[in-house]
Amino acid sequence: MSSSHLKIAVSKEDHFQGPDNAPLVLVEYGDYQCPHCGHAYPIVKRLQKALGDQLKFVFRNFPLSEIHQDALNAAKVAEAAASQGKFWEMHDMLFEKQLHLDVESLGNYAEKLGLDVEALNEAVGKASVENRVETDFEGGVRSGVNGTPTFFVNGVRYDGDWEYAPFLSALKEVLGKV
Repeated sequence: MSSSHLKIAVSKEDHFQGPDNAPLVLVEYGDYQCPHCGHAYPIVKRLQKALGDQLKFVFRNFPLSEIHQDALNAAKVAEAAASQGKFWEMHDMLFEKQLHLDVESLGNYAEKLGLDVEALNEAVGKASVENRVETDFEGGVRSGVNGTPTFFVNGVRYDGDWEYAPFLSALKEVLGKV
């Protein structure tokens, strides 16, 4: 573990999966177009399955739009999908279709998820969606995030190996100290 700490505490405003009171809280600052985040996506899914109710997983937007031209729009679409109760479905779709995040594809994903596409398009342009993505990003910068994915475990930056087996071991080690 690192000495860097999460500067913005996890709250009810965050998108999370797992029990609110789980002893392990894993926060990921991610970019939907980042190939490393795409690699981490199924690993996090496996960790969630292995740790069950012991893990609360939080995803925060950190679009590296200077490198990934479609990352910001993808983050906005995920946030707009949240307004229709489908953040996690869109989150998963974006990572599973990571190579196709152009505007037309994003619209197709919204249709596949049964979202009101017109309302989604309207929401994408709202200041609240823009502010949410910006707030996540700024919180990441304040917490020392400089690339994606960046993980925090119980508020402490995790700089170890995030392949499945070593990451699971590290999480179990933290769990043993909780």
